[in-house]
Amino acid sequence: MKLSQFSFDLKKSQVPLYPHSLEREFENEDGTVEKYRITRQDEARLMVLHRKSGTIDMYRKDADGKPVKGEFLQFKDLLDYFDEHDTFILNDTKVFPARLYGTKEKTDAKIEVFLLRELNAEMRLWDVLVEPARKIRIGNKLFFDDSSTMVAEVIDNTTSRGRTLRFLYESSHEEFKKNLYALGEAPLPHYILDQRPGKKADEQDLSDFQTVFAKNEGAVTAPATSLHFSREMMKRMEIKGINTAFITVHCGLGCFSPIEVGDLTKHKMDSEQVIISPEACDLVNKTKNDGHRVLAVGASVAKATESSVGTDGMLKEFDGWTNKFIFPPYDFGMADNMLVNFYHPESTMLMQTCAFGGYELVMEAYNLASKHGYMFGCFGDSLLILND
Repeated sequence: MKLSQFSFDLKKSQVPLYPHSLEREFENEDGTVEKYRITRQDEARLMVLHRKSGTIDMYRKDADGKPVKGEFLQFKDLLDYFDEHDTFILNDTKVFPARLYGTKEKTDAKIEVFLLRELNAEMRLWDVLVEPARKIRIGNKLFFDDSSTMVAEVIDNTTSRGRTLRFLYESSHEEFKKNLYALGEAPLPHYILDQRPGKKADEQDLSDFQTVFAKNEGAVTAPATSLHFSREMMKRMEIKGINTAFITVHCGLGCFSPIEVGDLTKHKMDSEQVIISPEACDLVNKTKNDGHRVLAVGASVAKATESSVGTDGMLKEFDGWTNKFIFPPYDFGMADNMLVNFYHPESTMLMQTCAFGGYELVMEAYNLASKHGYMFGCFGDSLLILND
């Protein structure tokens, strides 16, 4: 398929800058403004796509099973579509404060440094992105605090924006990481950050951009769909008997990188680290063998499970990296249901969603979402795709 097939108009008003605001509003095609209120992310909207019947649900239903206009489904209604012994696969990666701001030696030019991953703990080596990259060369030193305690030297160019930094910090590794992260901020994507006052993240973002079940540190962006899960909702799942299988996918920036080729077969994804334990495999595979449903929560989970599924349709233990790029046509071998957010035009996550739900049906859902004021992006609303 072609990149242009995944293009559509998205209003700025439909890209929330915060996960939960007291009031959201959007502008209709006729120019009128409609408002609705949420207080937490599990009250965001949910749309349900039934891929076999080709139907789409937006509204809650009355006692007779008829849609009630104006009463949009909420994310917490998700549990009404699942039963005891079904299993949700969740990503327990933990986001770290990856965005830092430093100054270049001598010139005092302000430099944004985005930490990607630690390459060598003992030598304090980090793989990073820098902006503006044209000003940063091998041998330059960057200063990150007023006391010049946290200093890094550029030792290699890896890509046009990529650099390898060696931090010149004498302390234990634990103390170094603590002090480094204290200088960082939540790594919100630029489509959010650039629209914020002052183009800065705040302290609240460090918790808002983190799932309630985050555990294993290593992500530089949140698994956005999972941000909707509240502790109350997790408890409701437990009471209902819905299982949770946790895997780890350290989400990288590849999902935000623009596709620069018209032919999707020529696009190459960045790699992300994936860890799938034997315990997660046992639970997921038992669920499938017993005839119950498996839900992949988020594009990162669906990509990871497709990278580790066997020819028998069973989930396999995995500890490595994947750069799998999923776009239509594609036959999924593992999960039979998927939960995702509404994503930006021409994004790899939209393409993966279309591969799972069917191009025409997903784009119809996106058209409805645009018309009815659903929200898009990391803090946006969700789409549940069921295999019925």
